[in-house]
Formats: sequence, C-alpha cells, structure tokens
Amino acid sequence: MYYAPHNEYINQHAKIVIVGITPGWTQMELAYQAAVQAFHRGETDEEACKAAKIAARFAGSMRTNIISMLEELELPHYFGIEKASDLFDAKTTLLHTTSLLRYPVFLDKQNYNGHLPPLTNNEFLYKKATESFPQEISMLDGPLIIPLGKSVEKVLRQLVHQNKIQAGNFLWGFPHPSGANGHRHKQFETAKPEMIRTLRYLQMK
Repeated sequence: MYYAPHNEYINQHAKIVIVGITPGWTQMELAYQAAVQAFHRGETDEEACKAAKIAARFAGSMRTNIISMLEELELPHYFGIEKASDLFDAKTTLLHTTSLLRYPVFLDKQNYNGHLPPLTNNEFLYKKATESFPQEISMLDGPLIIPLGKSVEKVLRQLVHQNKIQAGNFLWGFPHPSGANGHRHKQFETAKPEMIRTLRYLQMK
C-alpha cells in the first residue's frame, strides 16, 4: 500500500458516488503529477488534492467504460445533465469518486484487483476498507452509490448488514469497468433492468 493524494479530497455536495476497489498505478501517477503542478502554482493542500482527484479519477479506458454504461442507463436524464461525461467535466460538483481502499495497493507489482487475496479474507485490507469508507460516506447526504464490481459490492453489502453504512440508494450489479473484465457486458445486461428501476424510483422520491 502506497500513499496517493487524490482520495484525500471529499466532495461533500456530491449526488453520485462511484466506488472502486483501490486506485491503480495510472491513477497514482496522475495524482502525484497534478498535485506537484498545483503546489508549483502556489495552491493550498486542499486545492492540490482536489486537482489530483480531478486528474486521476478512473483515468483512461475505465472512465470511458463507466461513461458508456451510465449513458445506457440514461443516468444523465435523472440528474438533469446533458451527458454522463459531464460528471467528469462541467458537472463535476455532482460527482464524488473514491475507493474502498483509499490508497493504492499492489500485489507482485500489479494493481490489486480485490480477488487475490479476497478483500474480505485479508485482515489488513478488510480493516482498512471497513474503517475508511463508512467515515467518508457519512460526510455526504444520501447520494446514489455505484459500486464497481463484485468485490466492492460484497463489502458494501456487508457494511449495510452491519449497520455501518445506511441502506440507501445503490446501483447493485454495476460491473467493474476494467477492460480486463471480459464478462462486464453480460453482467451489465443482466443487472440493467434493476438498475433502471432504481433510478426511476429515485426520480419519484
């Protein structure tokens, strides 16, 4: 586990929270670059962490795949925005991105994927996740939470069952957007009807 600055910033006004397992190497690198540039501009620690967050969050193909799936769910319609990509740009105040494991974790010089070892079976990682995330999400006011993949969903369901986080609005079944997840299209199509029902229910509240 290594330190990276971007998950230090929490957008407490967000209406949508996307939760990954842990930042990867690319995110870590971009976060450091953005923070250094911010410090060179004379910005504060908070401003540097915010710049790192904006630069690093689900950068690359993962962001592209997330946006594509959010468009298929017609999520922009339910939040009054033109397109899902605006969440990472013009409407960034609506979005908070985070990870169960706040800081990057690597195994054998590869990004940790939540499976080997299983997060719930590793005392150190599970303790980090279950201490950090409930504290962070308590700072927000009932947002829509989108867990990326089965590993994240499993931990969040456990936290709900243990009353460590509120049983609020979740898009259960949202697949991990990594290109390495060859089953993501099938997983998405299976979960899509229930996710759409969740979004329609939110609109009616």
